[in-house]
Amino acid sequence: MSLNPSVYPVLWHIDRVLLIDQTCLPTEYKVVEITSCEELANAIKTMIVRGAPAIGVAAAYGMYLGARESQTDDREQFLHHLEQVAQQLRATRPTAVNLFWAIDRMLNMAYQSTAAVADLKEHLLQAAQAINTDDLQTCQQIGDHGLAALPPTPEKLRILTHCNAGALATAGYGTALGVIRSAWREERLERVYADETRPRLQGAKLTTWECVQAGIPVTLLTDNMAAHCMQRGLIDAVVVGADRIAANGDTANKIGTYSVALIAKAHQIPFFVAAPLSTIDFKLTDGSEIPIEERDPSEIYAVGNTRLCPEGVEFYNPAFDVTPAHLIAAIITEFGAIAPGQLKEQLWHLSKG
Repeated sequence: MSLNPSVYPVLWHIDRVLLIDQTCLPTEYKVVEITSCEELANAIKTMIVRGAPAIGVAAAYGMYLGARESQTDDREQFLHHLEQVAQQLRATRPTAVNLFWAIDRMLNMAYQSTAAVADLKEHLLQAAQAINTDDLQTCQQIGDHGLAALPPTPEKLRILTHCNAGALATAGYGTALGVIRSAWREERLERVYADETRPRLQGAKLTTWECVQAGIPVTLLTDNMAAHCMQRGLIDAVVVGADRIAANGDTANKIGTYSVALIAKAHQIPFFVAAPLSTIDFKLTDGSEIPIEERDPSEIYAVGNTRLCPEGVEFYNPAFDVTPAHLIAAIITEFGAIAPGQLKEQLWHLSKG
């Protein structure tokens, strides 16, 4: 029931970043070696690495790789170069706030440091490694807080999740799937139901793969089966991840999450969001301000080399939707499970305590 030690999607090794190529799973386990900021930015764009926390960790290493490419010893020139690196990375995925959080954290460290440029580069690598380590610890804390938040039942729980918010989407444990791992560890879990998550099928390809690696019983559902399963009494709780959470608790996650939340509300099934504090964007009042990435229509009109619809059809392919806070039972962070409307107040007190 333990985590497979090979499921760490972002690792620093000697002088390069190692990424599990998630576009190859589940049929092929492939590791991509990244030695430049440009390669790292492309890996984020093409979803070799995906999931908001994992993207944040990767972006932190991208900042170091970009810094390493600078040839100047002049501090002002170096910081100007670092700002350009930051812009390149920011342009990769607009919705995942952890990307921007990690970049800003790296920039702030660079500006506050008084070290020489050569030493500052080394400090940037250390900062990226700290973000990596912190995320793994944070997800383990989320998993345990989530375990405490799950509904008490005499029987083992059956949990539905949408998309992938597991080890592959983080530094190696998971947010939503971290809660599921903790429930499995404590023998409170009977089974995971994983939505396939069209159009890129992260649930089918990634979540089920992770569950198989960990020995967790998993049943794959097409996205339109959730209501039927809830109606038949097969689901006790829903746990999903998040790419950005507004100050009022409105949550952006993979497209289709909003539908699942509505169905869960109709069946009086608790719907939880699991995410680190870095996913909460307190600058945004509500979900209407969250930017929604739109992706290439080829993700919809074809599966592999097979076209699904005739020529002449128009397409709309938003990668995320926003679940209103009133549909969310709690947001599970590293500081505990918090009612969406109490995020600011509770997180301030919990982080201080």
